[in-house]
Amino acid sequence: MKDIKQKIMHGEYPEMKLPDERSLSQQYAVSRSSIKRALEILVRQGIIFKKRGSGTFINPLYLKKQAMFSYEGSNLGITDSYQFDGKTQCIEVKSFQVIPASEEVQTDLFLNPTDFVYEIKRIRYIDDQPFILETGYIPIKIAPTISEEVVQGSVFNYIEAALGKTVTRSYVSVSAAPSTAVDQELLDLKPTEPVAVLDGVFFLDDGTPFEVSNMRFHYQYLRYNTFTNINGD
Repeated sequence: MKDIKQKIMHGEYPEMKLPDERSLSQQYAVSRSSIKRALEILVRQGIIFKKRGSGTFINPLYLKKQAMFSYEGSNLGITDSYQFDGKTQCIEVKSFQVIPASEEVQTDLFLNPTDFVYEIKRIRYIDDQPFILETGYIPIKIAPTISEEVVQGSVFNYIEAALGKTVTRSYVSVSAAPSTAVDQELLDLKPTEPVAVLDGVFFLDDGTPFEVSNMRFHYQYLRYNTFTNINGD
């Protein structure tokens, strides 16, 4: 999937059209089901689209506005989806601990009362500017090898590389709220400035709930792009 995307970025497919699945499976020496899954991810990202009876084509909007489509992985993580030209993103871990799952987290992640979760609190920066306060909960039984070192980077990319699992679906709610004293201190906001709030539950590609997360954005940095499939698939 990543190699196909690189070829698209470098203009290696003539007439904005990809080879058929059989040709791609032969080229990469993988099964057609693997190719199909890779293409489905690119479709969900809005980079390509399939036209019945004609083939698979590159979305021209992607070539015009690649900043909207900066995501490089198959997961849905913030680390890859938020990229700014010439700026560096980094993460400060404020807290990383194992706790019993609260009733609310049990409900969101379909856990048992005896299950434990990682509680991860982080601040994300663009250069020296804090732009997200993030609190997430991940079941230990799904990813038992997560460490504090791991959460200093992309957790979603780690589980893809280390565990062979991908986060490909989410339920997300976006709203605005007055900034709290904590928001103002940690995000360098004035008392009159708001925050954007993103609450989400993220799912593995097999449908298993993987993380419930609350993110409070500096209002100047909220950028939420989505693609809507009106046929309900």
